[in-house]
Amino acid sequence: MRKRSTPRLLAILTAAIVGLGSAVTCAATAQAAPRLPTNPIGTPTYTVNVNKPGGPSGYIFYTTGWAAAVPLPVVPRGLGNTDQSAVIVDKTGRVVWRYTVAQGGSISNFRTQTYQGRKVLTWWEGSGQGGHGAGVDVIADTRGHIIKKITPAGLGSDVHEFRLTPDGRALITSYHQVSADLTSVGGPKHGTLLDCVASVVDVASGRTLTEWSALQHIPLTASAAQYTGLGGAATFDPFHMNSIVLDPVGNLLISFRNLNAAYNIDARTGQILWSAGGKHSSLRMGPGTDFFGQHDVEYADPHTIRLFDNNINVATQLGDSSIKWIRLDPTRRTATLVRRQAHPAGLATAATGNAQALADGYTFGSWGTAPHISEFSPSGEMTYDATLPVGTYRAYLDTWP
Repeated sequence: MRKRSTPRLLAILTAAIVGLGSAVTCAATAQAAPRLPTNPIGTPTYTVNVNKPGGPSGYIFYTTGWAAAVPLPVVPRGLGNTDQSAVIVDKTGRVVWRYTVAQGGSISNFRTQTYQGRKVLTWWEGSGQGGHGAGVDVIADTRGHIIKKITPAGLGSDVHEFRLTPDGRALITSYHQVSADLTSVGGPKHGTLLDCVASVVDVASGRTLTEWSALQHIPLTASAAQYTGLGGAATFDPFHMNSIVLDPVGNLLISFRNLNAAYNIDARTGQILWSAGGKHSSLRMGPGTDFFGQHDVEYADPHTIRLFDNNINVATQLGDSSIKWIRLDPTRRTATLVRRQAHPAGLATAATGNAQALADGYTFGSWGTAPHISEFSPSGEMTYDATLPVGTYRAYLDTWP
């Protein structure tokens, strides 16, 4: 069989990563010259590029292989370690623990959390569904012995979010195919789409306490995605929910990649309290606060959110990806940029990514499909950087066991 040239291979990989088979295109929200995302192929093995003394100590938690959140069905041979594993390494890259799923399975979102007052390992395990996932969320002890597996009642657990709260609940994303009228976005009256559901589950009992449906609260016209009618197995994905956290008073803050927006939801009534970004932001977005295709929207403090801004619109990168800190004032309806942290190499991340707050003002995280894991000091100096074979959905630094 004739060997493909490198440019052809990278074109195939890039097309798959940005989801050209997902039956949607995203309308540009800013004028920018077309630019391909950073090469998604990294080094053959975990390779440490920078490791400066003085930064936080700990172990790195990440997953190998293509994340289920990235719709890449085939990984060509010779691209390094692409097995589906949860891995713990020290900062030199030495593996100290690994869990590999059965062949054909997928694993993602591996991290430490706290359950019933003790540190646990958590991850998602299942199968990729073309940009999302269907499976279960897993809680294990620090030796990897499974304590619980969780799914919301009547729904599968999606790959994007599994977050434990201090009072024993779990915040879980689910993608649910439903029939819907798509005429408002150029589709058929009797079409299908992926509704995104945020569930709050009591971990001990497994009982679902709350379900919040994006389709029931957000109009399809708010989406940056447009139905193209490409057909095939893909289903229209207008929302693409990818993170859920509690706000300082216990309401839900939810990130939607295909809305380019984050929504604050009343956890009791389901009412949308405010939205930041997107077509119909209820906050006035100040200079530099817009984000596109974002991931991992969290609270840095009671008045400031931190997020990973992919800054991408399908195959067009609107600029470098970055971590952003944005101060919100829902009363005055304003959003103000506090800080922006880019990678010194100007990475452009097609999908996935996260940012974790560490002690003493340090920040750690994954650059997603631009296969880097990095750490930054409070002043913005890069104190740690490693390259992976093919990237990871999220990455965390913590003590272990």
